[in-house]
Amino acid sequence: MPTTAARTLSLFIKGGAGVERLGGWIHIFQSGLYASLTYDSGLSPALLARARSLSNEHSTLSAHLAEAFDAKVAKRVGELAPIANTLKEWDHANNSMSELQSLLNDPDTDAELRSLAVEDLESSKVTLPTITDNLKKALIPRHPFADLPCLLEIRPGAGGDEAGLFAFEVLRMYIAFCSRHGFRYSILKQEVADGPSEDRLSEAVLEVDADGAYDILRTESGVHRVQRVPATEAKGRTHTSAVSVMILPSFPESGSGLDSSLNFEDPNSDYYVDPQEVRTEKMRASGAGGQHVNKTESAIRLTHVPTGIVVSMQDSRSQHANRKKAWQVLRARLAEARREAREQELVELRRGAMGGVARMGRGDKIRTYNYGQNRCTDHRSGITIHNLDGVLDGGVGLETVMDSVRTWLVDREIAAMAVEESVKDKGGLPAQQR
Repeated sequence: MPTTAARTLSLFIKGGAGVERLGGWIHIFQSGLYASLTYDSGLSPALLARARSLSNEHSTLSAHLAEAFDAKVAKRVGELAPIANTLKEWDHANNSMSELQSLLNDPDTDAELRSLAVEDLESSKVTLPTITDNLKKALIPRHPFADLPCLLEIRPGAGGDEAGLFAFEVLRMYIAFCSRHGFRYSILKQEVADGPSEDRLSEAVLEVDADGAYDILRTESGVHRVQRVPATEAKGRTHTSAVSVMILPSFPESGSGLDSSLNFEDPNSDYYVDPQEVRTEKMRASGAGGQHVNKTESAIRLTHVPTGIVVSMQDSRSQHANRKKAWQVLRARLAEARREAREQELVELRRGAMGGVARMGRGDKIRTYNYGQNRCTDHRSGITIHNLDGVLDGGVGLETVMDSVRTWLVDREIAAMAVEESVKDKGGLPAQQR
């Protein structure tokens, strides 16, 4: 069945109307007079069909829930509610526009009513695009870790001492960001490289203990590149260094309060870690620490044998505290690795059906901080901010960059979903539960 825009456009073409497209809006003129206005929403038939299918599922499950309560059904109803509600708004707006257009198309409509109809259509020009965007966003599956706190790992990469110095500045940037937003945070691990300077970071783990912190900060995973003249550079040459940032989910001490799929204490969960597969080693702490260093075996190293992932912790003088922190980091790394593996499977499936689909991973260069040009450029969204201090201070500059990346992620996911749904309709891609 043709869309409202298509029906109206067809009607006016048959009547000899002139058509002009401005942005997403189609302006239609007849005999030199303004006749009608409709919006080309940009919502593909495939995405609209997906929205209607999920809305129907919401109605069916809601009816079932009214008869007998089921926790899983209730959870699914809650997940589908934004789609169902936004689709109702979208349908209501389009139906209203269709009725108004009928008034404009009717030659018996008096001038005053025609004028009011034109005003209402102009109002819809503002509201319908917003509703359409909200519907597209609602269709994107929520990330399984979106509501969790997070761990932020920082490690220097290529660039020697300069990379370690910039890694310390990146840590301060995220601490400032957390402070500005009122997020509770703590440093689980902070190790500096041997040398005269205490600012040469070798590894840091920052815990951001705020619900939803993972969803807010997950745009930061990747390689952050810095271009500047080091303080030790005698000839004034610009050096390029790199720092790796990883955003990991932070699980609570007990998994009982989590959704069953995330419960790391449940052997049936994807995120369960079998203690029998983890080798524990006690070591003596090294580095600064006075008489405590090399006196007691308080440091802990955990090795997940199947994957080879190793976590060591020595920041606390308590072996128990170090063990607890090490397990927290190990669970986080394993959970993120398993999630990445599933995402990669979907990428390969899409690439096989559509071609050219890629994803940003931990080894991808995502951002450049150029001190000489006072700029920060994100290579995903393409945004450039000429206020480097505003970015490194964790202020509005950094928020602007992060917001642009979130928009880029939404647009990319919507485009992939639209193509995926279209290919599925043609039988080329099986449905995926994500």
